[in-house]
Amino acid sequence: MKTSDFDYSLPPKLIAQTPIEPRDQARLMVLDRSGSSLKHHRFFEIVDYLQAGDVLVFNDSRVIPARLSGRRVDSGGGLEILLLRQLSPNVWETLVRPGKRVKIGTKIEITDSSVRGDRQDFKVTAEAVGLGEGGTRVIRFSDETLLPELGKIPLPPYIHVPLKDPERYQTVYASVAGSIAAPTAGLHFTPELLDKIKSKGIHCLFVTLHVGLDTFRPVREDNPLEHPIHQEYGVISQEVAKELSQAKTEGRRIICAGTTTVRLVEAVAQGSDPAQVRPFEGWVSLFIVTGYQFRIVDALITNFHLPRSTLLMLVTAFAGRDSINQAYREAVAQQYRFYSFGDAMLIL
Repeated sequence: MKTSDFDYSLPPKLIAQTPIEPRDQARLMVLDRSGSSLKHHRFFEIVDYLQAGDVLVFNDSRVIPARLSGRRVDSGGGLEILLLRQLSPNVWETLVRPGKRVKIGTKIEITDSSVRGDRQDFKVTAEAVGLGEGGTRVIRFSDETLLPELGKIPLPPYIHVPLKDPERYQTVYASVAGSIAAPTAGLHFTPELLDKIKSKGIHCLFVTLHVGLDTFRPVREDNPLEHPIHQEYGVISQEVAKELSQAKTEGRRIICAGTTTVRLVEAVAQGSDPAQVRPFEGWVSLFIVTGYQFRIVDALITNFHLPRSTLLMLVTAFAGRDSINQAYREAVAQQYRFYSFGDAMLIL
C-alpha cells in the first residue's frame, strides 16, 4: 500500500466553494458494496434507504472560531494562528503562519478593533512556549475566554469564497464546541429531514469527536502507515453506548454520518465486545486503512474527500479500492461537487 494509491485527478471547478441551499438538496450517490452498483439521488431521498430500527450516529461537535490574527511584539509582523487543541487552561497546540520565526519565547499580541474598539482590556497577549511536531507551536494565552470573540470560523484552505453565514459551516445539531473543521457529512441534514427520519422509526444518536488537523492535512509519507495521526478528543455517553450495544445484539444496522463518527465508534469498539460498547471519554488516534476489520459500522454517509487524505483511506477501507475508484470516476464524470461544501455518498 502506497499513499499514491489514494491519489486522483480532480478538475478545480468541481471543488465546491459555497454550500447548496437548502442543505438537503445536495446530490447523493448511493454505493451498494454487495454489487458495486451506483445510483444518483438528492440527499433528502436518503430516507428511502433507511428502515425502521436502523441507528444513525451523528457527531455533534461544533466548530470553534479558531482562526486568530495577531502580530509579533518585537517586529510588528503579522501572524495567523489556528487553534488545534487545548492542552491545559490557556495553553493550546497551534499552527502559526508564517511560523519559522516564531521561536520559544516569542511574544504575540492578538486584537480585533472591530469587536470593542480600542479597549485595552480586550487585548490578548500570547507567548510561544513550545515547539511541536509538524511545525506546530504551543502557545500560552493571557486570557483564552476572549478568544471566541477575537477569532473567526476557519474554512478549509481550498475554499476561497467568503462564507456569508458562519452557521452554514455548522451542522444543525452542532452543540459541543471544540472542532477546527466541520464534520461535513452532517451538513446535509435539516431539522425537517431529521424529523422525517425519526418518524420512520430510525434511532438518531449523538456522539462527540472534536475534528482536528488531519481532516484537511494530506499524507506526505510514501507509506501511509508512517503518517503521524493527530489525536482527537471524543465522548460516547453511557446511554449511547447502551443503544449501540443493543442494536448490534439485535442485528440492526448502525449507520454513521461521517468519517469522524466512524473513527470514534470503531476506536471504542477496539477495547470492548461490539455487542457491549462501553461509554468513553478520551483521546482517539485510530488510523483506519485498507485491511482494517470494522466492528460496529454497517453503512456510512460521507462526502467526497481530498486525494491522499486519511479520510479517503478510511472510505476505501470500508468500501474497497475498486468500488471507491469507480465511484470517484463517476462523480467526476457526472460533475458532482467535492469536499466540505460538496455532495454526499451513502455506502451500504
